[in-house]
Amino acid sequence: MNTEAGLLNGLKNQARRLKQNVYVLYLAYRDPRVAWYAKLFAICVVAYAFSPIDLIPDFIPILGYLDDLIIVPLGIALALRMIPEPVLEDCKAKAEEVRRQGKPVNWITGALFIALWIACAVWLGMLAYRMWG
Repeated sequence: MNTEAGLLNGLKNQARRLKQNVYVLYLAYRDPRVAWYAKLFAICVVAYAFSPIDLIPDFIPILGYLDDLIIVPLGIALALRMIPEPVLEDCKAKAEEVRRQGKPVNWITGALFIALWIACAVWLGMLAYRMWG
């Protein structure tokens, strides 16, 4: 029983650290000291991490959660390596400060992500209709 509680706490800490790193990437992609390719990769990772749409749908047994367990952490790790250390330190400090103050709510960013996914879905639908319709 004690090992189960320890395992659960370890998983919670990992999830908390992943969420913190996603927010660090969000802050870093807005920093002018970051190269354009690192910004592009970081925003893709952030968008995918917060997106309700997965590469592999979660209802597919075992494979459905692989993207959440492998792709997202791997993307975060790669994006963090592309960002200069001084920028990472600044962004980690900002993220920690925001965490202490409470979660920020940014409805504009959320609406932009939703609009982006809707636009992609419409485009893919039109493409499929042209091919098979």
